[in-house]
Amino acid sequence: MSVVSIVALLVFLAVPQGDASEQVIPRCQCINNEKRTIGRHIGQVQVIQPNSHCPYMEIIATLKTDGITICLDPNLPWVKRTLESLRAQQRL
Repeated sequence: MSVVSIVALLVFLAVPQGDASEQVIPRCQCINNEKRTIGRHIGQVQVIQPNSHCPYMEIIATLKTDGITICLDPNLPWVKRTLESLRAQQRL
């Protein structure tokens, strides 16, 4: 190999191809949903409507005690009641 070829190869290998942290694959955040009633332990709730990255409504709750986030099943009656209660509190 000639010196020019070796230098060209080294330059090509030295050029960064992009940071891996910038390459985010869009997908649903909730894989498993909690089914047990945990309404009184919920501190905050984030509701993510269906979008181009995920066709499902996602409800992500943060627990009061330890800050763990848990996905909730939006079809369960206790989840619907909890959301209505939190919305009513926010209107006050």
